[in-house]
Amino acid sequence: MTEGTAGQGRGPTLIGSVRRAMRLLATAYHLLRTLVHDGYLTHEGGLYAMGESARRLSGPADAQAARAELVDWLGRLRDDLGAAVYYALYEDGEVNVVLTAEGAGAPAVQEWAEFRRTAHAHAIGQCLLAQLDDAERRDHLARHPVERLTPFTVPDERALLRKLARMDRGGPVHEWQQYTPGTVCAAVPITAGAVPSALAISLPAGRADQLRPLAGALRQRIETTLTSLSFSVRAAPCRAPER
Repeated sequence: MTEGTAGQGRGPTLIGSVRRAMRLLATAYHLLRTLVHDGYLTHEGGLYAMGESARRLSGPADAQAARAELVDWLGRLRDDLGAAVYYALYEDGEVNVVLTAEGAGAPAVQEWAEFRRTAHAHAIGQCLLAQLDDAERRDHLARHPVERLTPFTVPDERALLRKLARMDRGGPVHEWQQYTPGTVCAAVPITAGAVPSALAISLPAGRADQLRPLAGALRQRIETTLTSLSFSVRAAPCRAPER
């Protein structure tokens, strides 16, 4: 019996199976492209991850669970780093500090000048602005012009845009008393998801020598946690419980 007749009457031949597999692959490819286009998946560096549209399908219980998980994680970060920790998003053209974790030994920065209006002067705002395209960035600055808050604040829009252009994508942003005297801050971008977001820490100026090492530790923690923690919380600002 030849190889050709052995397959007769017993389903597809080897070549037919290959063709069917190729059709399935093509279908899967177009399905993935559609899901990415519609925001249900993201595709970066050859990897697929859940997108914002898929997250919006989850119910209130899922959102509450994600929020509780994030609050707990921020509290652990605060304790491990010995610094106040902030989680912020850039949505609808504005900076939104969603969560803050502070404690007795890690006080948060007091918002004496509205954070959304002064993005140019603090690490969170600069980190979020750096994630926008040029048109979005200029639109934000047209609505919230650069102003001097302290002697250390970036002097004007041109200087700010130069600083943003030089920033390492994915690297920490450092700020030395630009927003408020006596406080230094650092922020690290979160590269998962379609909405620009960041985590930040603040320290008293007397601990300024610890800012860069702690910012590096924060970046490491973000990179090791992105695969398991959902950074999709949408809520009014609140603070993690003190410990």
